[in-house]
Order: sequence, then C-alpha cells, then structure tokens
Amino acid sequence: MLILFNKPFGVLSQFTDKGTEGSPRATLSAYIDMPRVYPAGRLDRDSEGLLLLTDDGRLQARIAHPKFKKPKTYLVQVEGDPTDAQLAQLRSGVTLKDGPTRPAQVRRIPPPLLWPRIPPVRFRKTVPDAWLEMTITEGRNRQVRRMVAHVGLPCLRLVRWSVGDWTVQGLAPGEWRAL
Repeated sequence: MLILFNKPFGVLSQFTDKGTEGSPRATLSAYIDMPRVYPAGRLDRDSEGLLLLTDDGRLQARIAHPKFKKPKTYLVQVEGDPTDAQLAQLRSGVTLKDGPTRPAQVRRIPPPLLWPRIPPVRFRKTVPDAWLEMTITEGRNRQVRRMVAHVGLPCLRLVRWSVGDWTVQGLAPGEWRAL
C-alpha cells in the first residue's frame, strides 16, 4: 500500500513526538489512522506538501534511499530576486558543510496557486521574493533550504510537489489518498 499525504506546515513526519517538553507537537497520527504504515523519507516540520507512507519496506527503500536517485520536486519561495548566476550555481551543485550536492534542476516560476499557509509567510514590502521550481535526486537533511541559502536566497516557504511520478496535486493540506 502507498499513501500520498499532503503534510501541513508544523506537522512532524512521524507518528509520535518523543522530543519535546511541554506542549506536544502535531504528528501524522492526527491525520492518518492506518496501522503499520511508515513514512518513506522525511519532510521537515516547517515544510509542506507530499509525504509518502507505505507498509512495504522494499518500496520505502526505493523511494527514500539516495542510491535510487528518485527525483523530488519542490516549489520554493525565496527572499530576494534570483540572478542567473545564483540559478547556475544550483544547477551545478553546491558544496554544503556535509559535502557537495548533486546538480539540481531549477527554474524561476510565477507564484503557484497553492493553499494558504497557516501561519502565513511574513510579507515585507521592501524585500522582493520569488518562486523557484527545484528538483533534486538526493534527500539530505534540509537540503533544499540549505542549497538556496548557500547561494544567498533564504527560503521563505517550501512545498514538496512530487516524488517521482507521485504528486500532491488535488490534495488539500491534511488530506491523504491510498493507492
């Protein structure tokens, strides 16, 4: 079984929250009541969009393990006005603290028609922002955020749109569909 889930902003990519004191954080258990399914990969708490879950360990590995180079496409709202040189750096790959990244496919796009984020992204009149569509074939911790920041474009909003041929299209935040 494979579940496509549109993970809302602020939700952990796990079913329990063992790491906090005080008020608990939202987890997958608030949205998915299905036994023995586990996330195939992760999506940061402050990222939104497609999270795949499965009960098949081999499928989980084929989706999540970097050796399979499964493309993951993100819609990235960045602070600033990306230059051709910044986009070229991302297309060549950048060197982060944990080593060089594989080249990314990246292009500037018009603002996408997405659901509103709760809470909304901070808007500043004097600071421009732009949207990028970025596809990577790795999945390091906070990789897209670190890559755009490395070239001088801080990330304001990050939405994973697709993993391979699976997409979040048609799913509202918090909704899921089993395939």
